Amino acid sequence: MKKKIVVLTGAGISAESGIKTFRDSDGLWEGHNVMDVATPEGWQKNQELVLDFYNQRRRQLQDVEPNLGHKVLAELENQFDVHIITQNVDNLHEKAGSTKVLHLHGELLKVRSVRDKNYILDWKKDLITGDLDSNGFQLRPHIVWFGEDVPALEEALSITQNADFFVVIGTSLQVYPAAGLVEFTPPNIPVYYIDPNPAKIANLSNRLEIISMNATDGVPFLREKLMKIE
Repeated sequence: MKKKIVVLTGAGISAESGIKTFRDSDGLWEGHNVMDVATPEGWQKNQELVLDFYNQRRRQLQDVEPNLGHKVLAELENQFDVHIITQNVDNLHEKAGSTKVLHLHGELLKVRSVRDKNYILDWKKDLITGDLDSNGFQLRPHIVWFGEDVPALEEALSITQNADFFVVIGTSLQVYPAAGLVEFTPPNIPVYYIDPNPAKIANLSNRLEIISMNATDGVPFLREKLMKIE
């Protein structure tokens, strides 16, 4: 039976493919205050702005490609049972070939009903006012905005609790509840943290290995290490 690698990825791995994050130094997400485009209040205040913002992000996905970090994670499925838990809303893990990807914060290429959270559609074109569900309610981006529940969290916890290896890539571990997943790893498994500017993780000193690299260098480095353990 293949050993189970659970990987938590954040904005850092996508940034290497050219996708910006609101954690950039200017505090803005593609020029917008996140409270205006990533909260229920922003949606109520200016629906057109929010729709346009995510339409632009969706179009951007047509011009970006997975980087080596994404690709090596996909290749690891040849030797391991790899589960990706990502905070990212892009589809770069899927494009690279990963087959078990759980999106904690939603997906740009899906939309859902404002009334029925389980009414979810695949969506590649622009989303506009007047695009409705089957009951006549407006569709919205399938994104978990700040202040909203994280529906995939329970599944993420279950996956994490059964890991043989846990890997954190490209995240500052500042956004909860995703940042808390590492606390639910089995007590004796190795935890690897790939990031050029890693945050401090308490209570893991005896089993935490920090790889101070970006994803395109750090993931191949980790692969060699895991293959020797295997």
